Amino acid sequence: MEEYKIDSIGKHAGKKVKKWSEIKGENSWTLFKVISELVEGFETLNQLAPCISIFGSARTKPDHKYYQLATEVAQRCVDEGFGIITGGGPGIMEAGNKGAYLQGGLSVGLNIDLPFEQNNNPYIDPSKNLNHRYFFVRKVMFVKYAQAFVVLPGGFGTLDEMFEVLTLIQTKKISPVPVILVGTEFWSGLKEWIKTTMLEKENTISEKDLDLLPVTDDPNEVVSIITRFYDMSDKGHSLKPNYEL
Repeated sequence: MEEYKIDSIGKHAGKKVKKWSEIKGENSWTLFKVISELVEGFETLNQLAPCISIFGSARTKPDHKYYQLATEVAQRCVDEGFGIITGGGPGIMEAGNKGAYLQGGLSVGLNIDLPFEQNNNPYIDPSKNLNHRYFFVRKVMFVKYAQAFVVLPGGFGTLDEMFEVLTLIQTKKISPVPVILVGTEFWSGLKEWIKTTMLEKENTISEKDLDLLPVTDDPNEVVSIITRFYDMSDKGHSLKPNYEL
């Protein structure tokens, strides 16, 4: 019996079309690659002190106000005893790692293999620089080992990370943690749309969900939100990994 071939248009520009059996075999090996990434991430990050994840654009330049703001936020978080986790690349990610580095704190990078934009920034502790092939494994590491999430202006990737965290909190798949939007000019329109369209017009979220998204431009307020959250011992908040995988 002839093997079924994957080819939606009948030909493939002269390239050999993979048989379905070959694709299934590759999927089996992919599982081992995923497990390897998870094990490496768990073994490395399990050793860390409490950390804050900082999200933001890879395209932000060092002279931009948001780059400088991210650096200052990271410095203030280190002053409070937290390490910094970023995506390990340039832009806001570099700024977060730079702030941790300048302050003598823990600086972690969770890199991802991409054809454009992504490269290791020079402010990561070399022993805490993890490289990922799969976005979903990288996001597990971001979420599992962060005590709070600070989100600066970014693109689709930043929004993806932010809304995944909010979804996990809303659905109680992880413990509640602070998610703080930094950059009032950038984020205010989105939060207003969430309020007027999602909540008031379409009723697709609850009013209390708006409380998950404080917006500020002040690094001191970022730290204050985080420290106040963990000082509320009567609510059982604790500094520990989020997922129980």
